Amino acid sequence: MAVAAAKLEAYDLSLTLPGDEGPHRVLNGVNLELPAGTFTDIVGPSGAGKTMLLRVLARLLPAASARLTLDGRPAEDWTPQRWRAEVALLPQIASMRPGTVRENLLLPWTLKIREGERPPDDAVLGEALAGVGLDKVALDRDAARLSVGQAGRIALLRVLLTRPRVLLLDEPDAALDEASSEQVARATVAFVEAGGTAARVRHRASDGLASRRFRLSDGALEEL
Repeated sequence: MAVAAAKLEAYDLSLTLPGDEGPHRVLNGVNLELPAGTFTDIVGPSGAGKTMLLRVLARLLPAASARLTLDGRPAEDWTPQRWRAEVALLPQIASMRPGTVRENLLLPWTLKIREGERPPDDAVLGEALAGVGLDKVALDRDAARLSVGQAGRIALLRVLLTRPRVLLLDEPDAALDEASSEQVARATVAFVEAGGTAARVRHRASDGLASRRFRLSDGALEEL
């Protein structure tokens, strides 16, 4: 499934948060460009602000100061909801709603931003599940019965099915076993190969899939 390529640019990202010893500067004028069709890894020590960086890129931290553009259009030209539809963030912890696998995959089409859009049918959902090694998971299975690895892959599919142009992944394999982690990585690579742009926060050793790597430390971002 082809993805409309998009370049995400972020300049002067700054974020200060309260801390035990007073205000703490998490991001200090960070600049980051994510060219269309690239796969970027962001690494760094725990607490360095990698998750916060992704949340700023997804416009989920109003307290942050940043200049963001998508394909040259400033963030101010987009509603926050439309921006998040184009620049989608997959959180570290997979969240499953009560209900079936099908209902969880179709959750985005219950939101106002997708009002009037036709949701994918069961054939498309089944093909998506098979693509991440979940062909034996029935669409009518209770989501509460999913393993951690299965839930993580379904959370990723839920985002990918909405066809974002930029995918931000916050340690997508942190809680997954090796098999599930590999399936998530393959799905991400397939998204990039189809034209999408991806940025992934990671603590594990490099798997060699990302074409660019950055390290965030002490509020600054450095390309490796």
